[in-house]
Amino acid sequence: MFNFFPHIYFGLDSLSRFDGAIKFEWILTNGLGGYASSTVLNVNTRKFHGLLFVAFNPPVNRHLLLSKVDEEVWVGKNRYPLGSNQFRDVIYPEGYHRLKGFEMNPFPTFYYQVEGIFLKKEVFMPHQKNVIVIIYDVFNSLKEAAELRIYPLINMRHFYRTTRRGDFQVSKEKIMGGVLFKFFPKTGFLLISSTAGSYVDCGDIWIEKIYFRKDDSRGENCFDDCLQPGFFSLDLNPKEKTRFYLAAFGGIKKERILSAYSQLGRKDALEKLFSEEMKRQERLLKNFYGRRQIKRGDWLSWLLLAADSFIVWRKWTGKKSIIAGYHWFEDWGRDALISLPGLTLITGRFKDAEEILLTFVEYCKDGLVPSRFPEETEGKPEYSSVDASLWFLNAVLQYLKYTGNFDFVRKNLWDTMQDICEHYIHGTRFGIHMDRDGLIVHGPRLTWMDASVNGVPVTPREGKAVEIQALWYNALKIMEILSLEFHSENQAIKYHNLASHAKKSFNEKFWNGEYLYDVIHEEQGDPSFRPNQIIAICLDFPILETSRMESVVETVQNRLLTPYGLRTLAPDDSRYVGIYSGSFSLRDSAYHNGTVWAWLLGPFITAFLKTRGYGDYWRRFALERFLKPLFQVEPYRAGLGSLSEIFDGDPPHLPRGCISQAWSVAEPLRAYVEDVLFERAPFEKKVLRLSEKSNNA
Repeated sequence: MFNFFPHIYFGLDSLSRFDGAIKFEWILTNGLGGYASSTVLNVNTRKFHGLLFVAFNPPVNRHLLLSKVDEEVWVGKNRYPLGSNQFRDVIYPEGYHRLKGFEMNPFPTFYYQVEGIFLKKEVFMPHQKNVIVIIYDVFNSLKEAAELRIYPLINMRHFYRTTRRGDFQVSKEKIMGGVLFKFFPKTGFLLISSTAGSYVDCGDIWIEKIYFRKDDSRGENCFDDCLQPGFFSLDLNPKEKTRFYLAAFGGIKKERILSAYSQLGRKDALEKLFSEEMKRQERLLKNFYGRRQIKRGDWLSWLLLAADSFIVWRKWTGKKSIIAGYHWFEDWGRDALISLPGLTLITGRFKDAEEILLTFVEYCKDGLVPSRFPEETEGKPEYSSVDASLWFLNAVLQYLKYTGNFDFVRKNLWDTMQDICEHYIHGTRFGIHMDRDGLIVHGPRLTWMDASVNGVPVTPREGKAVEIQALWYNALKIMEILSLEFHSENQAIKYHNLASHAKKSFNEKFWNGEYLYDVIHEEQGDPSFRPNQIIAICLDFPILETSRMESVVETVQNRLLTPYGLRTLAPDDSRYVGIYSGSFSLRDSAYHNGTVWAWLLGPFITAFLKTRGYGDYWRRFALERFLKPLFQVEPYRAGLGSLSEIFDGDPPHLPRGCISQAWSVAEPLRAYVEDVLFERAPFEKKVLRLSEKSNNA
């Protein structure tokens, strides 16, 4: 067995402080959009917590089928609950007091002790399967027999919603080793089985008004009802060790669930499944460390495993995509394409990168790649982004830098790339078009700062946003070098001239003394000090004049940098909101007006080191000053083993939003490998040298 899986451990001292321990969350994913997640105390604090969420239309339309399982031990007539649930004013039962330890290595594992009975509970989720498996190791050191009871709490709801008693009903079908539940009126099936003991049907008992403290703090629905239909009973003989598996299979087709159970429901099959998943995660780490001379670290290994969790299979295309974040985001175009280099290229997952690019090619329309996909199979993709298509072109360049596979690009992507550029030049939806100055004009709420309150954009950024111009210039240069590579010299000249015109206009209009305007609208510059200007430096083809780069980087560093990323607005701005909390409207008002985003640390570090020539001293400086807090603190304080979506703008910069965000992991990880360690893409020089050839042509 691979001997350096990363490790996180909480002992009794930490777990006994309820209000502190309840903040630590874990998540497992299955590569289909499904997942399992809870806290280290096994007390659910969100509607998004549960043991088995299944994507009915992978990777979206996720439904909760199994909320949790609670155990209790009986010794004689004495009952000892191990599970806990929070209600509005009480924790009941208080089984968390019997939790003596929690670890992830790499799966969440719980250690309980009751009198002389020791119970270990390890949870894992097999890749590409809608299954959750719990491995129980129990030792009864007593001289008398005991009984273990395991109570499943089942549910049937979309993961954005909560359940009220009677919202669903179930029929039960006893099977060998367990029970099959059929939900109605909404169709769904859940099969729960155990390799030891027997299932006892105790009727339908509703556990009502389970309270989700996290959702309450966010102004969301915070009460949920679950159905407890019975329990699994297992005798614990004196002085004996017992190892058994509890598995839950979920989905919308009975035949598939029964087929999966027939193949995987036996103890030996589940043992093999566990071994295969461990080996799969071993390979992820081996493939990364084996390809380069990088010192292993627990935090780095956690980030590599987290990177894998976002890569999912999309049923629509039969290809891979990228989930933007857990628990609640889907696969969004912008997030996926920004994340692609860090999740797939530095990790050597080039086939996955190709599939992701093809996923967005398939649904490119009017020069726009989808901003998001619908929940239902018959739905249509949404197109509401000015930058996603430009990030697509950048992702293609990054792919070429790592693979040198021009044939793949020419055969599969080149037509779409040309279509994107032609639509941006001549005009497409939302007023997106190239102006006479060579820069891109667009409507409101089309950039990544797209939050709104009551339908009104918080940061409309209508006109010519700074990062859109940077991405546009970068795109034109990419098209220039590829046109030359694909023997279209006239087209290369066209893109070269467009790029030169855009760069000249940009540097004339966006410079504001020490930094860049955030938006030019009706020829007026918006002086709001935001991080978007860093994109004008970090790309392979930076639009900003070299002499101005250091000033921008230093000003961004002084006014926006925090230990966990860049603020979205300078604190001295009257619109600045330093705490991200409260209702939807309050949170959305803060989302891009001061809230810290971890993903921006990647572009910032690239820009910082670019202006300092990637010297040894400055690379060490960047690691120590910019990356260590995010990498060595954050994976251990919120979503364990991963990086949160956002943080408060004000100290102590508490983690907020999703507990595990794709671009929060991808961009800092990419910057660490490419810029700090200076492990450059193998074909980078060859690909970028084409630009020199183009200039000399």
